[in-house]
This record gives sequence, structure tokens and C-alpha cells, in this order.
Amino acid sequence: MTTMTQRALSGRFLAALERIEHGILTLTTPDGTRHRFGHAGPEAELHIRDWRLLHRLALRGDVGFGEGWIAGDWRSDTLESVLTLALRNLDALSGLGTPGPVQAIRMRLSDLFLRRNSRRGAARNIRAHYDVGNEFYQLWLDPGMTYSSALFGPGDDLEQAQARKNGRILSRLGKGERLLEIGCGWGGFAEAAAERGHAVTAITLSHQQKGYADARLDGRAEVRLQDYRDVGGRFDNIVSIEMIEAVGEAYWPAYFTALKNRLAPGGRIVLQAITVPDAEFSVYRRRTDFIRQHVFPGGMLPCDTVIGHQAAKAGLRVKSSHAFGQDYARTCRIWSERMMQESARIRRLGYDDAFLRCWQFYLEGCAATFASGRCDVVQVDLTHAAEAA
Repeated sequence: MTTMTQRALSGRFLAALERIEHGILTLTTPDGTRHRFGHAGPEAELHIRDWRLLHRLALRGDVGFGEGWIAGDWRSDTLESVLTLALRNLDALSGLGTPGPVQAIRMRLSDLFLRRNSRRGAARNIRAHYDVGNEFYQLWLDPGMTYSSALFGPGDDLEQAQARKNGRILSRLGKGERLLEIGCGWGGFAEAAAERGHAVTAITLSHQQKGYADARLDGRAEVRLQDYRDVGGRFDNIVSIEMIEAVGEAYWPAYFTALKNRLAPGGRIVLQAITVPDAEFSVYRRRTDFIRQHVFPGGMLPCDTVIGHQAAKAGLRVKSSHAFGQDYARTCRIWSERMMQESARIRRLGYDDAFLRCWQFYLEGCAATFASGRCDVVQVDLTHAAEAA
């Protein structure tokens, strides 16, 4: 980067930070100069170690900001606070988070075509995230290996809050023993359901998750390496916990049709989903982000309206919905803290600093997103539309 380009980019960057209205940011530049932006509210600190961060921002927007964190171009002891401040000042900082037109097109095309969730693509995308190693996840998830939002009650630790989440889902189910779980993870919910007397069929596309769940359940549930589109039969209840995010917008109709076709008359579906606000969905769906580029290839979040619309098209109806986004902020915060506490052991497993920094940015970014209300998590009860009255 030439000196002239650096000066132009740094001038634009500092001018944007002058518009911060919510919170206070202390910025240290590579030459050691300290700046203070904002007037009141929560404080955050950011130390730019290399001006190439600004080039990343100019090319790839907020994705480049995350890539700069991974590369070590900037650091902070208050990462979640930095990301929360950025989210609460989106309008003021919008120019910094917008990628250049060429990069925006390339990233969007990558999401739309290279990471499509066809049967083959879905298996590839799921394994890219979940098959990074059971040992890695065991170091920072709760003992039940539950990788979805917990539901906290007074005095709960993470393990108790995950059990509370499973308990609430089980309490929403209808009569009948046959239960299908679409996206079973490492078998935590399937185990809880089997202990309640359900005859569980659990599916996943991750080889490592299936191996772990098989050993854990030891015949108490049937665990299949299977795509949701290939399941046959009817079930009294269907549960899908934070799996819709991996389906992809183009395949939402197929997903809800599969739910409809697999649900027996009088049955109940409980869907736990991460959502974006209805008012922001039209913008969100037209662009990409750090998580879709680096963590969950093929991912896409719905909004409440989309869930209701897609369910209705398939012949289902939303009976009720329970939101608990602040619990997810707390869950992600705990996960990040536990992961970083185990960083030495994670490195000994063969993961490098860039991998750890990517996951730290992802988890603390999620905590900031849920805490600021930019995302929510809901448990939605669905039934056949004709039976919902």
C-alpha cells in the first residue's frame, strides 16, 4: 500500500469513527497515537498493529475486518465490546463495513453457487464445520456436547441451562413415541428424548457426529448419516434444533415440505432457529458476512415472517413461538471464554493461532449480535395447518 493510499484510507477511517454516537472507542494506531471517539456509554479499545487492515476493509468490508483479526492486523482485549460498539453504530460506520463492488459480487456468487446445499453440497458444507474434530468441541462445549443456545434459569450453569432447553422442547411435543430429530449434533437431545421414552430416529451429515452419537446412545436411538430430504415414514413428533440455518434459502421449501410429509396426523414439530429481524431480512439476504465466508459455508438465517410463510406454503402452521436471544449471547460468551481458556490444549491438538482467532471472532461476534438484538433465537411450535384451529 502506497503512503498516499494509506493516508487516504486512514483519513476516511478516522472520519467515520468521529461519527460514533453509542459508546466510547479508544483507538491506538500503529505509530502509537491514541484517539478517543464517542461521548458516553460502554467503552471498548482497539489497537491497529498494521495499516493493511484498512486495505482489507476497503476491499471486503466487515468480512475484511474479521480477516484482519485473524491475520493479527488488529487486536483488542475487549473484542466483544468492539463488535457490539460497531453493531450499535452501524449507520455511522456503514461505509467501513461495505465491501468493494467486485469483492461483493465474488463473495455473493460464492455463497449462491459454490456453497449451494444440494445433497452433495450440504454434506460438504456441514462437514467443513462439524468435522473439524470432536476433541476440539469437547474442550469448550458443556459435558452434554450441545452446540445450540442454552435456556438459562436462575442459578443455572451451562450444563443445567442446556438441559433446561431440552426439557422445554420435550414439554412442547405431542403424544406418540416416534420422534425424528433433523440435525442431531452429538446426540444430546436424542439422549434426553430417549430417556423420556421416545423412539428416536436422529439424522446428521457429519461422520464425526454420527460416530460420537452412536457410541453415546449405544442402541437407545437410531442414528443415521442421512439428508433430511431422504427420510421416509411418518413420525409423531419432529425436532430440529438450529439446523434450518444450514439449509440455504433456495432449499427452505424442500425443508418445510419434508417436515410436513414426515409428520403424522396430530403430530407436533418444534423448530429452534436463529433469526434476523423481519425489517432487516431483505438487506441481509442480498449480502454475505464473515460467518458465511469463514465458518458456516452455505448458511443463511431466516426471519420470523419467512418461517411462517414457508410453513404455510408447505401446509403447516405456527402455533406459538418463544424467543430467548439474550440467552444465546450468554451461551456464546461462555463458549468463547472456555475455548480461550483451553487454547494451549487446542494448539496441542494441531490447531494454529489463525484457527483459534477465527473461532474467537465468530463466537464473540455472535455474542455481540445477540446481545444487541441484531439476531434472536426462537423455539417455534408447528402443526399441520388443517389441525391447528
